[in-house]
Amino acid sequence: MRPTSRALTIVAIAAAIALPWALILEAWWETALALPLTALLALALDAALAPATRGVRVEASTPELLYVGTDGPLSVRVAAPAGNVGGGRCTVLPETSGPLRDLSAAIVEWSADAEAAVDWKLSATRRGEGRLERIWLLWTGPLGLMAIHHRVEVGRVIAAVPDIAAVRQLALKFAQRDAFFGQKPMRQQGDGSEYRALREYMPGFDHRAMDWKTSAKHRKLMCKEFYTERNQQVVFAFDTGHLMSQPLGGVPRLDHAINAGLQMAYMSLRAGDRVGVFGFDARVRHYAEPVGNVANFAHIQRQMARLEYRAEESNYTLALMDLMGRLKRRSLIVVMTDFVDSVTAELMIDNLGRLSGRHLVLFVALRDRALTGLADARPDSFPVLARAVLAQDLMGEREIVLQRLRRLGIQCLETEPAKLSIELVNRYLEIKRRELL
Repeated sequence: MRPTSRALTIVAIAAAIALPWALILEAWWETALALPLTALLALALDAALAPATRGVRVEASTPELLYVGTDGPLSVRVAAPAGNVGGGRCTVLPETSGPLRDLSAAIVEWSADAEAAVDWKLSATRRGEGRLERIWLLWTGPLGLMAIHHRVEVGRVIAAVPDIAAVRQLALKFAQRDAFFGQKPMRQQGDGSEYRALREYMPGFDHRAMDWKTSAKHRKLMCKEFYTERNQQVVFAFDTGHLMSQPLGGVPRLDHAINAGLQMAYMSLRAGDRVGVFGFDARVRHYAEPVGNVANFAHIQRQMARLEYRAEESNYTLALMDLMGRLKRRSLIVVMTDFVDSVTAELMIDNLGRLSGRHLVLFVALRDRALTGLADARPDSFPVLARAVLAQDLMGEREIVLQRLRRLGIQCLETEPAKLSIELVNRYLEIKRRELL
């Protein structure tokens, strides 16, 4: 509780009048003293009549997930204590942290008889975990002389995640062909190892599914159909070190990787597989056990939103060996990372080789179009030529690393950010079709 600017002005005026009065009219000094005392009494009376903080009721309603680039609703309801008969005005200010944008204060009319509601639009500047820390309230007494400050701790976590509009569009493109009027059979037709039925060959069918003995018996080409493999584990291992924090096309590489990972995670859950999340840099930062069912996609979003940008060097030995110890069954591990050259990638190659001995590893790296542009630039001057040679060397080093990984039996995918999502999903579907897992 503190005096308002109005109270300070009144006290200052009273003192300015009382001091000359007492000096000029010495016999009337008691009357001069009554002016500032009356002002102080008014302050005390206003403080006594002001609503007490003990009975203030505050309720905040926030979204669990907030998509980057879109707004989410924040609603705060405030009610004055029961003793606040006259009502008044109250200033409400939410305090946020993390990637959430700061909000402006709002003024509401409140009373003990009815709640006052005020709404804001929450938005996030980047992916991550934001918090609504507390709600600040400010009100005055009926005379407007004393201001009461009050805070209500909220501490609510709001995960800022990438917008999944692209995920829904991609899911429509790869919609399962056995969905009838909103219903799906639990065992879906597709590429797998469990025999389902025979059907006559049609152009576009996989030739490896051809049943030659049955074809000879029926004197026409016949193909086998199988049930799709389900309940397999897919774990996304995100490198959150300093290389993945570097921007590519104005967006950090880690965000490109998470956007593509979300789309593949959605397809994996739709296919009946289980999805887990693993984050590392100098040490293991995050691990979420694999879960199944499309209803858990929001859980996967929250887990990926907790991956933070780090400025540390990635420790592949510690991270990948830790991940190997956590997984009790063979899994598809999608390693999303980056490297500079073959020298700095030695430890990464060695540990990915050990990991691929027990699991199927899909190595994903982003191709920098700017680097390709430097390598293909016309050498009109010596600086341009020097940059082109350096870019060619870096691209050659990256290709050496990818070739070494492929020789170890590791699936490799290097592409531009704009193509990463669709190519990653296609590679996942190819792995399922070929029964590599």
